[in-house]
Amino acid sequence: MCDDMYDGFEPYGTNDFDAGLSDDAFESYDELPLDQRILQDYPAPFDTGALYDLYSDCALCPRACHVNRNAGELGYCGASAKVHVARAALHYWEEPPISGDSGSGTVFFAHCQLQCVYCQNAQISRPHIDPEKNAWLKVNVSAQDLAQMFLNLESEGANNINLVSATQYTPTVVDALHIARSRGLKVPIVYNTGGYETVETLRLYNGLVDVYLADFKHYNSDAAKRYAHAPDYPRVVLKALDEMVAQTGAPEYEDLATGETIMTHGTIVRHLLLPGRGDEAERIVSYLGTEFGSRIVVSLMSQYIPLVNSDKYPEISMPVDSVDYDNLVDHACLFDFDECFIQDSDSADTGYIPDFSGQGLIGSPS
Repeated sequence: MCDDMYDGFEPYGTNDFDAGLSDDAFESYDELPLDQRILQDYPAPFDTGALYDLYSDCALCPRACHVNRNAGELGYCGASAKVHVARAALHYWEEPPISGDSGSGTVFFAHCQLQCVYCQNAQISRPHIDPEKNAWLKVNVSAQDLAQMFLNLESEGANNINLVSATQYTPTVVDALHIARSRGLKVPIVYNTGGYETVETLRLYNGLVDVYLADFKHYNSDAAKRYAHAPDYPRVVLKALDEMVAQTGAPEYEDLATGETIMTHGTIVRHLLLPGRGDEAERIVSYLGTEFGSRIVVSLMSQYIPLVNSDKYPEISMPVDSVDYDNLVDHACLFDFDECFIQDSDSADTGYIPDFSGQGLIGSPS
């Protein structure tokens, strides 16, 4: 998917992220009383009871719905405590040090705390819209099942285990990672996220996740509200990225016997360019270059597919302008990124959307 790389960027720019942002545009997660947030310090030794209790008053994501998912209540994301997985299979279209040639062992989880209007994986982020199409909704996945899926993917040659949109199932996923490691899982763990994460939830993965593959979708709160229903997204993603980089440190790689070079630690930050939003994209890159520079890897994506309602969102109902994308790449070259992945123009193709038919799924009928 991302097949080109630039090296040796020059430092440039200042951090003007907060310029023009109104504090009253956010419903800040930080302002919630501590007793309304997720556990800040995960109990040690490993306590599965306390872990699964997090479903009972859910604040796993910044929306902090406080519903009892163990009792079947549903919050914004639409997920109960029963884990649903749409696909567990080798995936070859991530960034080169993630997929390599052998593939990334991706596990696509159902539901999502953002619900972006332009989501290309809407079949699984909003599975309730067409439940008959998604037979995997009738299969409940336990931590034991999930751990076995991880091990199966490793045995198939996966370079890593890639957890796609796992936030809403964090208690079960964390449990499964402990189980899988105890059974001998050795490949790196990649946490693939839209960036709308609380620091407290991310800390549950500290020591378990080796690589964060995170989106930085929006710099502007109005855009975040319109397209992701999350006006606080810009503030949230900044704190989330700080935590991710603090956990993983600077990028580290391993040269495998197969000839592949795979990332073993580090944070990759993606930005998907939207039509007409080149200025916002350049501000995101400026922030990343100024704040993190060579401590992260940047991935600039041109794969936007206009699947939105064109009547409601006419301004993003067309493909990305190639000139805007080229300008964004040129802008990234002004910064001190050691690596920056870019995409070919033909990446905006529905053929790259995976088949979400329950491949590799293990579980019990609901």
